[in-house]
Parts: sequence; structure tokens; C-alpha cells
Amino acid sequence: MPIELNRDARSQAVASIERYFAEELDQRIGNIAASALLSFFLEEVGPLVYNQAVSQVQERLQERVQELDIEFNEEEFQYWRRRQAAFKPKR
Repeated sequence: MPIELNRDARSQAVASIERYFAEELDQRIGNIAASALLSFFLEEVGPLVYNQAVSQVQERLQERVQELDIEFNEEEFQYWRRRQAAFKPKR
């Protein structure tokens, strides 16, 4: 599944790449080259980041599912126990 950016996000990313080259590398990179570099990273590295994020979400969801039995567990066959406790003679 290719990683797609909407037009606004892509424009901001390209501008950020251009700024990075100018301020951090003291080099100028054109809009087309920055866009090509962004496309390369989205295709080459993007899936790695995406897969790691999915894995982290899966782990967190599994943790939450394991907590459900503790959080929502109800004791079974409690009617007679509650009834007996309610009618215990007071001393």
C-alpha cells in the first residue's frame, strides 16, 4: 500500500526539505528535486515507519484486550451468596 500525502501535506514536506538543505547543509535544492527526494523516501523508507507504527498499535491493542477480562469480569452465580449475605443475623 503506497503512502500518499494530500496536496497540502506534500507541499509542506517539499518546503521543509528545501529549508533543511538551505539551513542545515548550506545547499540549495530545487522544488522538483525536493519533490523527487520526498517521493523516494516515501516509497523506500515510508513502509518501514508505517509497519513499525502498525506493530506498536497492535501491541497496545493486545494489551487493552488482555485488560478487558479484569475490567469487565463479573462473578458468576452470585445470587444466593448475595442473598445469604443480606440476611445474615446481626449479633
